[in-house]
Amino acid sequence: MTAFATAAETHGFLSPTGVEIAFLLVGLATFGAALVTVTTRQLVHAALWLVVTLGGLAVEYLLLTAEFIAWVQVLIYVGSVVVLLLFGLMLTRAPIGRSPDADSGNRWAALTVAVAAAAALVWVVVDAFRTTWIDLDGPAAGSTEATGASLFQNWVLPFEALSVLLLAALVGAIVLSRKAKAAAAPAAGSTPAAPSEQDRSEKQGTR
Repeated sequence: MTAFATAAETHGFLSPTGVEIAFLLVGLATFGAALVTVTTRQLVHAALWLVVTLGGLAVEYLLLTAEFIAWVQVLIYVGSVVVLLLFGLMLTRAPIGRSPDADSGNRWAALTVAVAAAAALVWVVVDAFRTTWIDLDGPAAGSTEATGASLFQNWVLPFEALSVLLLAALVGAIVLSRKAKAAAAPAAGSTPAAPSEQDRSEKQGTR
């Protein structure tokens, strides 16, 4: 830790390294993709921009030398959660184009809550890790062994709860699609049939 502290003292804030510059640029791109995700009115575009956002977070984990977390981010969130969202959109027959119904009109309230939540999160993280240093020369903090031990010892209940939540979302999408098909079937059955050519000829003959 002494070597790391010495390196931190010689390396100033106004002389960033290449990794720090890349981290900042990827963070800005990820933040922009997140803004587009929550502001677009096209649901499919929002899901695709969410892929970009989650991919940017995976790159940030790679730059923080947490390779295992980065690949988990790609496999679980990009490969599973976003695919689940797209399947939900397809099963519920969500509109592909612009959807005015997707805007609830509570933009300012949502923005206020989002800013307050972000400020609280930043304050908690800064207050918790203010004097914590990561020894890059020591054992990898994001290795498979360290992450697996922390996940299945301290965070196993939230992990399983998230799995059940995703399963419930998929089942709900299937139920909604079945209700839509059941409601569309009587409407299609009550539609009067189009007159045939024989009926048309008979009407013209009577005239």
